[in-house]
Amino acid sequence: MAAGGLSRSERKAAERVRRLREEQQRERLRQVSRILRKAATERSAEEGRLLAESEDLVTELQGRSRRREGLKRRQEEVCDDPEELQRKVRELASAVRNAKYLVVYTGAGISTAASIPDYRGPNGVWTLLQKGRSVSAADLSEAEPTLTHMSIARLHEQKLVQHVVSQNCDGLHLRSGLPRSAMSELHGNMYIEVCTACTPNREYVRVFDVTERTALHRHQTGRTCHKCGGQLRDTIVHFGERGTLGQPLNWEAATQAASKADTILCLGSSLKVLKKYPHLWCMTKPPSRRPKLYIVNLQWTPKDDWAALKLHGKCDDVMQLLMDELDLEIPRYSRWQDPIFSLATPLRAGEEGSHSRKSLCRSREEPGPGDRGAPLSSAPILGGWFGRGCTKRTKRKKVT
Repeated sequence: MAAGGLSRSERKAAERVRRLREEQQRERLRQVSRILRKAATERSAEEGRLLAESEDLVTELQGRSRRREGLKRRQEEVCDDPEELQRKVRELASAVRNAKYLVVYTGAGISTAASIPDYRGPNGVWTLLQKGRSVSAADLSEAEPTLTHMSIARLHEQKLVQHVVSQNCDGLHLRSGLPRSAMSELHGNMYIEVCTACTPNREYVRVFDVTERTALHRHQTGRTCHKCGGQLRDTIVHFGERGTLGQPLNWEAATQAASKADTILCLGSSLKVLKKYPHLWCMTKPPSRRPKLYIVNLQWTPKDDWAALKLHGKCDDVMQLLMDELDLEIPRYSRWQDPIFSLATPLRAGEEGSHSRKSLCRSREEPGPGDRGAPLSSAPILGGWFGRGCTKRTKRKKVT
């Protein structure tokens, strides 16, 4: 006899009974589910009796259905009609004019116009992967600052925006001309690598994506510091990591800006990540003293109920209307004026082969530094930080 007083055969019999009950419960659940999918007028008397006898299962299945519908609605993109959007933009313009300290939070939605996919939109990276569909490659070196990026830079120039907190790694805020002191790139910048052996950390701005060889918990780029010879690392903060670098993350400036803000404008962000940073929302302050929140996004966000105003529209469309309302001209992006070229540190002799990414150049016809003589290819190049993030989310097939 085994401990507990049951023999081996008795334990096996009890296990069979348990499994049989579970299978019967699953079959009952399937039957009830099929009946609930029918219209009430189409159900037979016997099916009605089964539902009456399975009240707990009916409640459970109806709850599941409501949750699925709720999640589906949250993923839907909603657009305000033109008149409603114009009315909301006038209200937003008034808030921008009257703000004493305006901070802008930006997400992937402001870069979709530059052909960089977002994450949670209908064609976003995570959305497609969850549906089992492949994610197409994107040549991020072809991306340029959008109308929204350039509008934000002009608003800062006009002292209407004091600070920008971005979740994006694409470097487009930097390339729009926004001063580095005025932004916090919380998840890093694909054009910047740093030496953490130097104090303070020594930065190297490049004209190519430095993340080709990097991934989650593996950040060395393969190049070395010009001063101390230490290994350089990228600045990307992947999902599941905690950002510790001073720059370009600039967390200190982000938290200081949030504490001073009386108005926050969120552009193109689902806020599902940003909501996890309580310092950005002044949660230690009583609700009456927290900044007024304005959100521009096509989908639901977890901060909608806190917002003074939610605008359902594409960021470029809203910013065009806002700049018209403020009577401000939106500067056009020019590669000849792109600050990245003056900030960039050239590769040393012998480092030209340390990457295979396409380099930025001032003219589209001009080959970038390190690209001379390289064979031309029509195949799109997938940015390292973007590609690694996608790979991390895909399920590996079991080898049989």
